Amino acid sequence: MNWIANYVRPRINSLFSRREMPGNLWTKCPECGTMLFHRELAEAMNVCTACDHHMALRPRDRFGKLFDGGVFTEITTPEAIADPLHFRDQKKYPERLKDARKKTGARDAMLVAEGEIGRTPIVAAAQDFSFMGGSMGMAVGNAILAGVRRAVKLKRPFILFSAAGGARMQEGVLSLMQMPRTTVAVQMLRDAGLPYIVVLTHPTTGGVTASYAMLGDVQIAEPAALIGFAGTRVIEQTIREKLPEGFQRSEYLLEHGMLDRVVHRARLRDELITITRMLMNLPPAVKGDLPPPGAQEGAVT
Repeated sequence: MNWIANYVRPRINSLFSRREMPGNLWTKCPECGTMLFHRELAEAMNVCTACDHHMALRPRDRFGKLFDGGVFTEITTPEAIADPLHFRDQKKYPERLKDARKKTGARDAMLVAEGEIGRTPIVAAAQDFSFMGGSMGMAVGNAILAGVRRAVKLKRPFILFSAAGGARMQEGVLSLMQMPRTTVAVQMLRDAGLPYIVVLTHPTTGGVTASYAMLGDVQIAEPAALIGFAGTRVIEQTIREKLPEGFQRSEYLLEHGMLDRVVHRARLRDELITITRMLMNLPPAVKGDLPPPGAQEGAVT
């Protein structure tokens, strides 16, 4: 009896039991709760097909969909000082960097690359919010400067995709110094007569908003992106008033003159092609002649 109960019955049950679907095949939309098949979500550039919620998009995935054929060349950026303040909270700063690099596969929170969009050569930079909240440290400042210098050298427009929680507290005042440093970099583009286009994604806050993220010649944002310096709760506690509905969201900022466009991610590449060609005094792109965007995984040359 024990042999039947302990061996035969479990074997029969295992043959007829419903197989579980692997959890990593689906992603739950944080806005509407819809379960989305990961391949369909990737094809939609991490935009929910049910409610149109724009989820975070990693820089390499973004560039893979932005550049012609998904082909781009990564620009090497100077290494930052590893632990300038010997900062420690619950973990040492080098340990946090190590964990973030293992999690994301990136060296830091900013990726800079060059390539073509609609046969228009550009230099682009994108922040990775999954790397310590996209925080602005010396490495981010180095990356922006390297990208700007490359754009000036090649006489190309510079496009930046922001996504950050602000300055990196583990680097203290050295992190805050990236605000004037990157502002000087933007001025280098202006002195060279080159366009600087900013695409604000969710969220863009803190010192990033107070510097390079709001200095573009053209300011574009993705729908419903949180954009601001201090958080809504902090502002309400300070002024002791309830803020309007949708305050600090893309649509609210557009309505109040802080942005030029709010553009759906699916249309963003075409919008950037049009704007860059116009600002560079190039003829409008011929739709039938444009090469297709790349695959989800961008190729690096």
